[in-house]
Amino acid sequence: MDDTTFFALMRQELFTAVVGDVLDQLGYQHQFLPPGIMPLDLGHVLVGRAMPVLEADVYASQSGSAGPLADKPFGLLFEALDDLREGEIYIATGASLRYALWGGLMTTRALHLKAAGAVLDGYVRDTAEIGKLGFPVFSRGRYAQDQGPRGKVIDWRCPIAIEGIRIAPGDLLFGDCEGVLVVPRAVEAETIARALEKVRTENQVADAIRAGMSTVDAFAKFGVM
Repeated sequence: MDDTTFFALMRQELFTAVVGDVLDQLGYQHQFLPPGIMPLDLGHVLVGRAMPVLEADVYASQSGSAGPLADKPFGLLFEALDDLREGEIYIATGASLRYALWGGLMTTRALHLKAAGAVLDGYVRDTAEIGKLGFPVFSRGRYAQDQGPRGKVIDWRCPIAIEGIRIAPGDLLFGDCEGVLVVPRAVEAETIARALEKVRTENQVADAIRAGMSTVDAFAKFGVM
């Protein structure tokens, strides 16, 4: 199954709670990103491949630095953004909470490149503009302070970690109003197959309970609750 079909099926039938339950059963019990990372629009669902981006804080003025990125406000941010591919999710970490990591013009560029969304271990700005564009953006909140003199992108398409949760390039990301999950490539096919089976069984449980079956009997019969 190609990614386009795969992602559409996930959007249509799945939600993070059921996928997280399956990952728990498979022994992957620490796959949710921190609960503070939530969608700007609670109705948005995020599905795509991770394009990890590594940020770093800066404090010295440009004239006081001898590093290779000294004369580049934002560092390699523009190069990383331009490298987004269809179906990918820009996911960034490494910065402090002193400034925004994403904004309206970045959203416009990502939409043009047919990216699937953005996940920021930090803040976003231009919230109203992003809302009008309808692009799925997950973050720790809203804060207008600019990144330019305060932080730089120093690498991309590299492994990153957010509070101990590792994200490799190409990992499957799945997010909704209850959080963002990282599904490792090694188990993504089994995870989604089991999740689809579970949610379809849960629908049968719901029908049985509506028809009067007790929760004890429903769990004994279907094995899920």
